[in-house]
Amino acid sequence: MTSPRHPDIEIYIKNCSLETIQAWLASHAEKIDTLSSKGNSHSLTLHIDDHAIDTLIHERAVGKAWTSLWLKSDKSPWATDLECAHEAASALGAQVRCIVSGWEDGDDPDEYWKVENGVDEKIQWQT
Repeated sequence: MTSPRHPDIEIYIKNCSLETIQAWLASHAEKIDTLSSKGNSHSLTLHIDDHAIDTLIHERAVGKAWTSLWLKSDKSPWATDLECAHEAASALGAQVRCIVSGWEDGDDPDEYWKVENGVDEKIQWQT
């Protein structure tokens, strides 16, 4: 059974530069427009398959090591956060985390997937 498509995608990438993350995103997009870049927050629009996907990259979102990548659309190449995390971990050679579920009432807000070296592990991530 496949999971329903998430309304947006958010992953957390460990120890990966902004340039490396943007290069990975560029491999999926026909075009990337930078809307703003202030401090550690970068607002972009990815143009993928005739869709404009508002995207936010926030460096040091969790401590100094973790960068948040938030694609604010259900039109990204990935149906779920975990699907995106798998590809990012593989392509970037980094540990990637994402929420276990799609943020529904009653879900554990600290339950995350840790994806690294092709292995998924459910963890409690309290920031």
